[in-house]
Amino acid sequence: MTSDEERDLRVLLERLKQEHRDLDAAIEALTAVSGSDILQVQRLKKRKLQLKDRISQVEDELFPDIIA
Repeated sequence: MTSDEERDLRVLLERLKQEHRDLDAAIEALTAVSGSDILQVQRLKKRKLQLKDRISQVEDELFPDIIA
């Protein structure tokens, strides 16, 4: 992996983590309000899980598990 590719992956990873944190805050805010849209909360949670999976993929690319 070149240094440019690694830099791009690190930037992507930070962006994904920020979006994950933002979704977490949005979900928390929606659930705190009575009468919130349950379907919207479920969609946000699904997106959050997708982000978590993508974060794991990028981390695996950056920090491969090398068994010695």
